[in-house]
Amino acid sequence: MSEHLYDVAIIGGGHNGLTCAAYLAGAGLDVVVLEKNGVVGGAAMTEEFHPGFRNSVAAYTVSLLNPVVIRDLELARHGLRIVERPAANFWPVDARRYLLMPYGIANRQRAISAFSTKDAERLPAYDAALERAASLLRELVLQRPPNAGGGILELIGSASLGRRLLGLDLEGKRLLLDLFTKSAADFLAQWFESEVVKGAFAFDGIVGAYASPYTPGTAYVLLHHCFGEVNGKVGVWGHAVGGMGAITQAMRRTAKARGVRVRTEAPVVGLIVEDGRAAGARLLTGEDVRARAVAANIPPKLLLRDLVPDGAVEPELRRRFVGLQSGSGTFRMNVALSELPDFLCRPGRHAQDHHGSGIVIGPTLDYLERAYLDARTQGWAQKPVVEMLIPSTLDDTLAPAGSHVASLFVQHVAPHLPDGKSWDDAKEAFADLVIETVNEHAPNLKAGILGRQVLSPLDLERRFGLVDGDIFHGQLTLDQLFSARPVLGFADYRMPVAGLYLCGSGAHPGGGVTGVPGRNAAREIIRDLKGGPWRRRR
Repeated sequence: MSEHLYDVAIIGGGHNGLTCAAYLAGAGLDVVVLEKNGVVGGAAMTEEFHPGFRNSVAAYTVSLLNPVVIRDLELARHGLRIVERPAANFWPVDARRYLLMPYGIANRQRAISAFSTKDAERLPAYDAALERAASLLRELVLQRPPNAGGGILELIGSASLGRRLLGLDLEGKRLLLDLFTKSAADFLAQWFESEVVKGAFAFDGIVGAYASPYTPGTAYVLLHHCFGEVNGKVGVWGHAVGGMGAITQAMRRTAKARGVRVRTEAPVVGLIVEDGRAAGARLLTGEDVRARAVAANIPPKLLLRDLVPDGAVEPELRRRFVGLQSGSGTFRMNVALSELPDFLCRPGRHAQDHHGSGIVIGPTLDYLERAYLDARTQGWAQKPVVEMLIPSTLDDTLAPAGSHVASLFVQHVAPHLPDGKSWDDAKEAFADLVIETVNEHAPNLKAGILGRQVLSPLDLERRFGLVDGDIFHGQLTLDQLFSARPVLGFADYRMPVAGLYLCGSGAHPGGGVTGVPGRNAAREIIRDLKGGPWRRRR
């Protein structure tokens, strides 16, 4: 048994856990991070998956990483460099047509006008509306949501937020109502007529959602993916040189420089609760790591189901946490390539702008809808939605000269297959289908594959603790957002056990590689540990 008493023990060394640790240590607290795997980073890590080929394992692209976190943690000084994509996204439609979405409003209008001049004319107003909503929500993501049942301070916070929202004009209020209640398809139908244009924009509405583009609430998921920026440029997507592990390794260096102890191969099997309060974490080895408080960078469903002891939380409340909706419908692959894909609609095996963009196989709303319905009824999409990135076009550290690596982020798949089937038995067959799907548009892809890494929803859960393979630690549904994330009454990062906090994506503002839940949770922990005793919720 360890005799050392830490101020805070953090369960899980993913990017939010490291962010939380760095902020806490910067405030003078004694912190230990407990990571089950042999390297920190969680789903944001880089590894060699085929001899000579390295890539991001799960998380795969940069835009949502918050500039406040980048600045406060001095990530650039600790080695992080982010390069921008030459274009945003590329949709092969068929053998002749494609939509390549560049940056800049005039360039985007020209691209869209090939499908609809009316849609091209509407684009500036659409962009302005989304940016207006995103700018408000960028403020809210850095704030602790008003917490139901929290007393007078929470009422004051709610009033402050209410004044901010009431300050919007009527059109602004209508816009927010649309984005929080409508489906992506219905929202986009108000703006555009082309099925290709609507399908392109709807893609962001289904990412990680395991939902149809016609499902109410997917308009918010679309907005969630519009918060980002790269190198101070709003709406731009990029790549971390060295892969996503470069982000978390920079965070690790910051944390260690501030005095955090980072322990790998230290799986936690239980929360230590004494006198109704979190007192540390028990490791698989039997070692107890003692702390005045514990912060969990794991899904709240996993935390309450597997780590909090029986009897520490009332049964009905535990049931709510364990019953949280989770499952992203996602499947991840990395492939080593001997050459770049040669697309029928935009030929060439030399690097072009579309090779450095997000390449999306999912050309229309109907395609996205059918993929979801197939997954619900059969276990996976017969024509999967695939986003492929080829980061080696921007980063020559990932593959041997002349060769490339590609990330394939795939939807839709059922987190749990029907009829008792296991993803262990089905994943290679589905991976073959994914390759065939892309190969229809780039016929040299299949023959150019030198090796591949395949991660089913079950693999994502086993390796990274993503329950049901959920990349957001819980779906971004209307009943699991803001003051209701993860559960109404526990939106302030404090969990039902005194001294236990949630610092991962299951807390506000949700998923993506942002660092914001870790940052926000650290602020509340510092307030409690340095400002006075933690007050147990009545």
